[in-house]
Amino acid sequence: MSASAHMDQKPNEAMLLKSAQRERWALLGLASPAMIMVLVIMVLPVGWLFYLSFLGDDGNFSLEHYNRMLESKAYGRIFLTTFNVSFLTTGLCILIGYPLSYFLSQLPSRAANLCMLTVLLPFWTSLLVRTYAWLVLLQRKGLLNNWAIDLGLWDQPVKLVHNLNGTLIGMVHIMLPFLVLPLYGSMKAINDDYMKAAANLGASPSKTFWQVFFPLSLPGLFAGSLIVFVLCLGFFVTPAVLGGGKVIMVSMQITSNIELFFNWGAASALGVVLLVITLVILFAASKLLRLDTILGGGH
Repeated sequence: MSASAHMDQKPNEAMLLKSAQRERWALLGLASPAMIMVLVIMVLPVGWLFYLSFLGDDGNFSLEHYNRMLESKAYGRIFLTTFNVSFLTTGLCILIGYPLSYFLSQLPSRAANLCMLTVLLPFWTSLLVRTYAWLVLLQRKGLLNNWAIDLGLWDQPVKLVHNLNGTLIGMVHIMLPFLVLPLYGSMKAINDDYMKAAANLGASPSKTFWQVFFPLSLPGLFAGSLIVFVLCLGFFVTPAVLGGGKVIMVSMQITSNIELFFNWGAASALGVVLLVITLVILFAASKLLRLDTILGGGH
């Protein structure tokens, strides 16, 4: 290559480099409002939460709030209750939501869309209103007990509220759409040709379901289950109302630390621990269940 060609190439490379730099700065400028919003809405509050959690009652740096959580059995019971309620709610949502999603996925599109309205309908009503509606239905002199006694199912009113049973009923009702929506989307994406091919090869309907359809629906099931479980970890309104103070979860203890004891440090430490646990669960899910593929609906 001649010397003149080398001289022409260097200015071209310099122009390309400057153009790439200008493009990067332009993209940074376009993204800066969103980055500032994320910083103000998420990073700063979480950072302030971490800061408060390491402040002792005397205002100095201390680990006393975390030590108290490790030493106190009450905090252990609260975390155990939180995980127990979250696991049970997720399991019940799977038991109810999977057959429902499968039924909807087998309907014609027009009928499935109409039926999906019944799944989405709770989103149009306030969570607090739905919770108090269950309180009216489940109380000792509520509609459910009265109907059951009239039908002869039992003789005396059964305690269905202000306990774990009432909490689970209310939480399953609220969380069920979060499982059905991703699961239904995953099922609708399954190609019917797979089931036809299995039938042509001699597989029975049950075998076709368990060996073909069910494995292909697992991404939606995992995604919905993960969403339900993580949301349940931070639930407050439903356990507080339907639990009647007998089902104490972490979010309720955080509220008590602030409202009753005005101890922002203890409340912040609980919030930090719950946040870290949630992040660990999401990280483990991303490694074990390939979360990026699951949420993308890939098979």
